[in-house]
Amino acid sequence: MSAPDRYLRRREVEDLTGLSRSAIYRRIDAGTFPRPVKLSPQCVRWRETDVTAWQQAHLEPAQIH
Repeated sequence: MSAPDRYLRRREVEDLTGLSRSAIYRRIDAGTFPRPVKLSPQCVRWRETDVTAWQQAHLEPAQIH
């Protein structure tokens, strides 16, 4: 049985991906980055599995060891 998915704050997503806030939202608008989950009217979070899947899909061949 797998562990439940973790929800990441925007700052955590920035730290994990190296993207700025504006870069994250530009990519969301372009459809090239996972959309956050709205937990309340003023609270969004990203699923950790969505962000790590995006990272894996966007690794350049030279970065894979």
